[in-house]
Amino acid sequence: MPRVQLPAVTPKRRAWNKGRLVGQKRPLLPKQVWAIRARLELTGNLRDLALFNVAIDSKLRGCDLVSLKTSDLIRDDRLRERVSIVQSKTNKPVQFELAENTLATVTNWIKSPEMMGCQFMFPSRFHDRPHISTRQYGRLVRDWVISIGLEPSGYGTHSMRRTKVAEIYRKTGNLRAVQLLLGHTKIDSTVRYLGVELEDALSIAERIDI
Repeated sequence: MPRVQLPAVTPKRRAWNKGRLVGQKRPLLPKQVWAIRARLELTGNLRDLALFNVAIDSKLRGCDLVSLKTSDLIRDDRLRERVSIVQSKTNKPVQFELAENTLATVTNWIKSPEMMGCQFMFPSRFHDRPHISTRQYGRLVRDWVISIGLEPSGYGTHSMRRTKVAEIYRKTGNLRAVQLLLGHTKIDSTVRYLGVELEDALSIAERIDI
């Protein structure tokens, strides 16, 4: 009996996002921010507390946050309330403010023995790396949200970037302010980033009387 040549079967590759929740990550609510902050304060983890607070206030992308230098935040031996850095993605400057609570936690962290002689704000505990990696930062964010009972698949490093601007937008509806704070070159990017829908835009317009 002649042999039948069957067509070759190429095994299907498992989709990278199978079983994962993908898409835009949710910002933290104010009560969730305070819950994470309280847990970090209780554990006495100065680095993670400073990292968390700076992440919320700075609204920086992970790559820019982890590579912050002490000289970015300190000038003339004083912590700066307003900081300006050049974003690695756009090569354009962006400014951010540090709240009083953040200034206090950063001060405590800088004065700790672990920071002696460190050039970077969040040095790595591995000798071959000058600062923590974005992957390590992502793992820390995951640990933080899990610690207060949130589903980690819905949150990520961009949750930290979006948290404060989402609250600013909710309270003011000022897209231009949010655009400047995020360092976006186009307002369209800000609209997509915040997930602004038509109903949001209409409700904002209804509150403006000219």
